[in-house]
This record gives sequence, structure tokens and C-alpha cells, in this order.
Amino acid sequence: MHVYQGHLAASYCTIPIFCQTSVVPEVPKRFRNLFIIHLIYNNSFCYSCIWEESHSTPVPRCIYPEQHGYIVTGEVTETWNAELEVELERINTPKIYAGEIFNRLLLTVQYQTDHRVRIKIQPKDVPRYEVPQEALDISDDFRTTEDRLYDVSIIKGPPRFAVVVKRRSDSTVVFSTDVPGLTFTDQFLQITTRLPSSNLYGFGEHNHRRFQHDMNWKTWSIFAGGGLPIEPINVYGVQPTYMNLENDGKATMVLLKNSNAMDVVLQPDPYPAVTYRVIGGILDFYIFMGPTPEEAVQQYIQAIGKPMMPPYWAQGYHLCRWGYLNITDVHNVMSRNRESGIPYEGQWVDIEYMYKLYDYTYDKKGWVDLPKLIEDLHNHHQKFIVIIVKKAKINSPGYDMYDDGVRQDIFIKNSSNKVLIGKSWPGISAFPDFTNPKTENWWYKWMSYLYHDENIKFDALWIDLNEPKNFVNGSIDGCIKNRWNNPPYIPNIVGSQYGSLNFKTICMDSQQHWGRHYDVHSLYGHSEAIQTYNALLKLHPQKRPWAITRSNFVGTGKYASKWMGDNQSKWSNLHWSIASIMEFSMFGFSLNGVDICGFQGDAEYEMCIRWHQLGAFYPFARNHNGRKRQILYRHQDPAAWDQRFIDIVKPVLMTRYRLLPYLYTLMFKAHQYGDMVMKALLFEFPTDKQTWSLDKQFLLGPALLISPVLQQNQTKVEAYFPQSRWYDYMTGEEIVPAAQFHNLYTPLHKFNLHVRGGYIIPVQRPDTTTYTSRKNSMDLLIALDEHNVANGELFLDDGEGLSEVVTQSFSVLIFQQTVSLRLKPRVHNYEEAKNLKISTIEIYGLNKLPQKVTINGRELDDNYIRQSGQV
Repeated sequence: MHVYQGHLAASYCTIPIFCQTSVVPEVPKRFRNLFIIHLIYNNSFCYSCIWEESHSTPVPRCIYPEQHGYIVTGEVTETWNAELEVELERINTPKIYAGEIFNRLLLTVQYQTDHRVRIKIQPKDVPRYEVPQEALDISDDFRTTEDRLYDVSIIKGPPRFAVVVKRRSDSTVVFSTDVPGLTFTDQFLQITTRLPSSNLYGFGEHNHRRFQHDMNWKTWSIFAGGGLPIEPINVYGVQPTYMNLENDGKATMVLLKNSNAMDVVLQPDPYPAVTYRVIGGILDFYIFMGPTPEEAVQQYIQAIGKPMMPPYWAQGYHLCRWGYLNITDVHNVMSRNRESGIPYEGQWVDIEYMYKLYDYTYDKKGWVDLPKLIEDLHNHHQKFIVIIVKKAKINSPGYDMYDDGVRQDIFIKNSSNKVLIGKSWPGISAFPDFTNPKTENWWYKWMSYLYHDENIKFDALWIDLNEPKNFVNGSIDGCIKNRWNNPPYIPNIVGSQYGSLNFKTICMDSQQHWGRHYDVHSLYGHSEAIQTYNALLKLHPQKRPWAITRSNFVGTGKYASKWMGDNQSKWSNLHWSIASIMEFSMFGFSLNGVDICGFQGDAEYEMCIRWHQLGAFYPFARNHNGRKRQILYRHQDPAAWDQRFIDIVKPVLMTRYRLLPYLYTLMFKAHQYGDMVMKALLFEFPTDKQTWSLDKQFLLGPALLISPVLQQNQTKVEAYFPQSRWYDYMTGEEIVPAAQFHNLYTPLHKFNLHVRGGYIIPVQRPDTTTYTSRKNSMDLLIALDEHNVANGELFLDDGEGLSEVVTQSFSVLIFQQTVSLRLKPRVHNYEEAKNLKISTIEIYGLNKLPQKVTINGRELDDNYIRQSGQV
């Protein structure tokens, strides 16, 4: 898009919709090589587009005339529940792609809360697919007051209508459709919205490589796919959500609630904007007004569903491998890491544990003693987690999962209403329909079979290949060529060059309970996460369900954690991982992470050390590597290397375990309030422009700053310290001056962790499991701010009980350090918290030694007070 002056606040040009070959010669010759010609029906058109050459931008300008789009007809009406409704009528909009074009639309504006407004555009009196309420239930219990943060204006036109949302406090336009080009046909919807600034974050799931978006005409295609998160392509999840940071530090979040495939095109300054091109559904926007970035994200997460509360042990350090040769191989991994004293919480197994790769089975030959191995783990207070790939193998004598599913009628059907058959690890397989309520009991039955009948006492589930991934295109019989499998407009997704949406997934005309697969494809992993959560809850009614998923949608974090899939054992992936995790924190996933040391390829010694020094501070910390066909990559668990490796990695993992009380408190605040656990610095320092593009450092909560080494042979890290007091975690030394970059000397054995002044960090003396660590005494690390004040809190419960979260049988303790340190309970229902003992209090930032120290009126002698470092 390009903007030029006109009748409305501004008139706009927009980059062209791709035209069929016969129309391309209308493009000036110097621009023709910039276009990808899509395979579309012969009756597609691209006209009413005035080409204009430009020497200032690499993109040709396709200027829509003023009389293009829709105008308001009739009066704006207000309904009883704070809704505004108005009809729109099409004017001179070309029939851009095959299918029905809607001449009349209905615009609805809902003032949902003081900080949230909904803008919905749909055909008048024509039913359209919408994301089902069962998938995403954003409450419509409207509560607004005269203090709402926004005003909404509707501009009737001609030349065209617009809906404009302004921030009341300063009249900033945060969302506006005053752009020619609104198009609404059966299988092609296009709308452009203006942004108040070019500081854009979000959209997913891709390997964006940077946290702040490149706005220079970058297109991101959104559609759940099973590719590798290496190139900037559409991969596992769908998150059509962004945050826009304004130049004064205020921010908004915007969600397009739509599960159809789409392209999102970003337009640069001087008129930043976003163009959506969607192939189905409706245009359903939710705008969250902030005004701070932190508040905007909280409002968004509270609306879509706050993150599930993980069990305490989930925050430990985990080991996994795709390519364990047999059960002896796993035993060796367990033994060498125990003997080395590596903190080690969970042992995961990939698909090789299964009998013939069938879900909810195990191989009783190569893995004959698996129940004993699990018992050994549990005796050492460790956990066991298995992978499930959600396919049911057909024609498998003695394995009834497929036949049982047919009897229950829970599989996805093809266009002929027969079970769609694809291919996966076990071979020829069917796909469960997790949008069907009946599937949940079937899923639970087989989960229970593995746990009880087969005696595989797993502690959590890992659900994979749920985009859904298919090893053939569509089905073993292919797909019928029609407007669902071969739509007239195909976003630039992986496989689009073949003219269909079916690349390595199932046919789009397949039928599911929530609708045609064309519409609900990107909800597959989300629906599986919901039913897996519910089934685990049936399996263990008193324990918090925990599953980790690859595919995801808006709100999946309410039901499952997320890992970023099949990354590479390359240095570049360390940096990319930070941006990915920070994005998914914004999307509502509190416990998420990336495979430490990488999944694809042989890990390199120095890289694997540096990755542990980074990954020890991921919310979810798992070392996982893979294989390539029959080639096994080297073992990369810490004890698989040498003693030097162990001596370097063990201290940073112990540091993680020492910080788990703080991390667990962050998880609770995410679950209760929608806070982020791992986040970019801009969320704490939104008016500091230096933070807007930082993605080589990150924060855990508001108080811990991590500045990792991300390059080979690097011994200095250029780290930015925003305006505050900052202290080296290990030494207590203050970093001065603040609000500038510092070169931190970081040899291979060292990692950079800093504590922000003004915060009290509860810590616990670490051990090799969370079970034994939780039995140790607590300490407090107090980092004083410029006023010699600090605050903190600690969440305590039994670590896994469901009832504790539901009935509030927990304790939240508040610490306040001024002249004295005070502890007071905010909630105090966890009995064991009443016996809490604090052994040591460390104070960073004192400018002189205290003359005396008293506890509850009793003065301590000098034997209890120790000075370290300089005062």
C-alpha cells in the first residue's frame, strides 16, 4: 500500500492482488518480475487498479479509485447491549476472484469493556463460518463506563465508509479502515488498517528471526503447517494477533478472530499499515487499548483464556531424544546424569517407544522393562513423559484403536462422507476429529489403556504432528479438484505453488464437527489440546493436567504448553529462539521453550554449553535432539560430553533450580492475571526507544535480566541496561551507569544474569530434583532501588494439586523492604506455608552497613551478619 492525500483523513493506494497472466501486461514493464502469478480460475479479474510508477519504493502502487469498496446506507442504530449496527453497500468493487461477491454487509461495533472494543464485518443476512465459541469464547458480558479508553467513529462516505478507533486520552488513531480496497467475496476478503506507528510485534507462527517486525512490504502467510521453523515460512500455529507500540510508549493489541488461511502484508513508514487477505469466514477484530504494552497483553490474554497453571516439576530441566536405541540407552542417560549431579526432572521418549509406532502402545520387545524404568524414575522423584502423534492405524490385527474409532464415529470424513485415510508414522491412518465432543471419551479410553492396562505411568503428554501433518497430500486417494481444495486465491503458504491447500495435510473439503476442514484446519491442534486437557483431568481428577503441543491457535495456552518444534543445532537458532519465546509469551503461553542444543544436526561442544546458559532461563527447559532417517545425531545431554562440560553447565542449571520459587510465582501470576513470564525489555521500559528492537536479551518477570552469548568464540556481550539499578546476580556488584550499553566479559564458563533494583527474589537452595529442592530452606535476595526500597512476592502450594488452584488452597506472601523488611500474607490457605523458614537474606545496593539487625525485636549478633563485596 501507498498513501496519498485525498478526501478522507487520507486516501490510500494498496499493493495489488495477484492477477492472472492475461492481466499482468497492464503492470509497467519494470515491475513485472516482482510478481508471483498464482494458479487461479480463468474467470478471475484484477481491474479498477490504476498503476503508478514510483522511484521511491520498490513496490509498484496499485491505486484504488475513491469509489471503491463500501459506503454506509441508512442510519447507525444502537442496540440494548452497547452495540452499534449499520449496513454497508458495495460501490464499484470489482469481482476480484471467483465466487459470490456480497453487495450488502453488516458492520457491528461492540463496546465490550472500558479497554476492549470489537469491530465485526459480515454479509447481511447470509450465514458465514465463524470461529466456534467452543474453540474461543471471548466473553460478551459487556461492562463499559464513561471512563472507557476509546472512542469509535463511523464515516459514512462517499467516497467510502470507515470505522476509526481513537485513544481518548490523546486522540491517537489506533485502528482505522479508511483505506480503499475493502473486498468481501465468498473466498477472498481484503481489508487494510492503519497503524499509529511502525513498531509492530506478533503474528504467527513463523521463524520471524527478530522480535520487532520488518515493515518493508513484508508478507507473512498464516496457516497451520508442518514445515521446519528454519526459514521464515508458515509453520505449526496460527496467531493472527499483533501489538503496536506507539512512539510515546503506549500500545494496543489487535486480534483478527479468523481461522482461515490468510496473508498479512506490512506497509512501512510514513504510513504504516496492515493488509489482511483472508480466504473465508468474516472480519472480526478485537482491539485492546492498554495503554501500556504490559496492560494491552494482559487484557488480550484475559480475553482469550489465561495460561494453564503447570505443575511445579514442569519447570525443571528435562531430557529427550528421538533415536534412543532401546531401553538400555535411556537407562544409560539416566545413570550418567544422576552420577554427574545434573539437576534432572523429566525423562521424555519420542516415537521409538511405541509398538510399530501405534499411539498408546509400547514395544514389549525392545522396551520390555519400560514400566520398571518408570518406577525407577518415580523412586528418584523424577517424571516420565510420552509422545502421542494422534493417528489411528488401520488394518492392524490386535490393535483396536481404529476399529473402536469407527464404531464411535469420531474420525474426520472425506467429501463422500467416508473416513479420510492418510499416512503417518504407523502407516495408513485415520485422523481423529477433536472438534467432535464424542472423541474426548475415545481419546480418554486409549490414554487410560496405556496408563492402566499397559502400566505406563506417564506424568504428562506430548502431542505432536497436530497441524494436522500428513505424509501424503490430502489423502491416499488424493483430493477432488474443487473450490475448497483449490481455492481461487491461495496465500503464500508452503506448497501453494502446487495450486492447492493440501500440501502434507488433509483435503480441505473434509468434514468435521465444527465445519469444513477448509475453515477449521488451523484449529486441529487447538481442539486436540482441549480434549487432551480434559482427558488428563479424567485420568487424574486431583492433579493439574499438563500437555505440551506443537500446533496451536488463539487461546491454546489455556490448555497446553508450547515448544517451538524442529529447530537446528546451529548458532543462529540461539538468537531466533529468544524472539519466538517472547512472541508466544504475548500469545498467552507462560510455559514455552525451544529444544536446547537443537533438534536437527550434531550439536557442537561450545554451542551446546552456550545454549544451556541460555536455555536454563527458558520458561520450559528441555534438551532434545533427533535423527535424520537412520542417522542418529550424537547424544547431547550434559553428561554425554566430558567433565569440563559438566562443570560449566551444572552451575547454570543449579541457578535455575535456585530461582524456581520466583519462576513458579511468575507462572501463578500468568495464570491468575495474564502476566508474561519471559518478555522483551520494552514491556518494562516502553518509553526507552533502545528497548524497542532488543531481542538478544530478555527478562524473566520484571526483575531478572538475561544477556546470553549467542555467537561462536564470543567472550564479550554488549548488553543494554535500561534506567534502573542493576546488580550482577553472582556478585551483587552494581552496573553503573544505567541507560546505556555495557560490554560484559563472558568467558565460556560464565553467564550473564542481573537483578533489577526494587525487587525481592525468593530463592531456594537447589538440589537435583524439584522434589528435594522444595524441602530445602528459603532465602531472600533483596535488590534495592534508588530509594533503598524493594518488594516481592512468593506463591506457595503443593505443586501439582488441581484443588489448590481451584479452591485457593495456596498462600501468597508479600515482602516489603523499606527501613525494615516486612512479610505479610495476601492469601494464606496453604498450611505448610505457615512453617516457612528463611535462612539467609542477601541485600544488594546498601550504601553503608547497618549498625544493628533485629528480627521480631531480637537483635542478632555479628556472627549472623556477613559482608561480601564492597559497600
